[in-house]
Amino acid sequence: MSNIKVIIMDVDGTLTNSKKLITETTKDALIKAQDNGAILILASGRPTSGLMDFAKELKMNENHGLLISFNGAKVVDCETNEVLFNKTMSVKEGQAVLEHMKKFDVKPMIDKGDYMYVNDVFNNQIHNNDELFNIIQYEARGGKFKLCEKDDLSAFADYPLNKILTAGDPEYLQAHYKEMMEPFKDTLSCMFTAPFYFEFTAEGIDKAKALDTVLIPMGYKKEEMIAFGDGHNDASMVKYAGIGVAMANAVDDLKTIADEVTLSNEDDGIAYTLSKYLK
Repeated sequence: MSNIKVIIMDVDGTLTNSKKLITETTKDALIKAQDNGAILILASGRPTSGLMDFAKELKMNENHGLLISFNGAKVVDCETNEVLFNKTMSVKEGQAVLEHMKKFDVKPMIDKGDYMYVNDVFNNQIHNNDELFNIIQYEARGGKFKLCEKDDLSAFADYPLNKILTAGDPEYLQAHYKEMMEPFKDTLSCMFTAPFYFEFTAEGIDKAKALDTVLIPMGYKKEEMIAFGDGHNDASMVKYAGIGVAMANAVDDLKTIADEVTLSNEDDGIAYTLSKYLK
């Protein structure tokens, strides 16, 4: 048995396959790891509500697994539902971002309670890999949200937000993301989480910051952690953990900084690597 006590995983493109399912092989490996004393952490850009079903499937709710949501802005113990860390943007910051987004051809999305709020539920198509894709449906279903329209999201958002998600055509976002983040580049965390997603969270927020804030006081050490990811927003935790692993389907930047590259999310990359470290 290795000294790995904490297994940290991004969800989309890492833990789940292209059908958004955890394969039996990966599930078995992760349940076995918990039986042997490891804790599991899901670390995602998704809202907490979009992680709960996966956590239950992996029995994390019986083993004090942790959910890191909103790219690191919130951490919840999924056995007790205790919030261990929560960092929001100020109301003023959130409203300023939403006001600035009106200048761009993007679809902003914010959440509150059971609802995701958008400007127009029928203006929901973006281009992704040359196909039209209903991004609002995709995000609402993934986060388990009902939908509600607000003509002016900036005026509506009179409460602190963990995250502002904007969606758009990948080419458009590449061409305009610098203008989108310009007023906030020194005061907020602004990042791509997929080619069609650009997100805003509070300053200094990323997955590594959430891990460091919660795990170190619990007595865990970095060298006892292994982290798996595939996207730009996984870079901080892949660098942070004692063993940082990029999936075969990861962006090139992540493969460059990872300690190793495993098989893809379609080929049980997590289970494959754990089988080497957890005897």
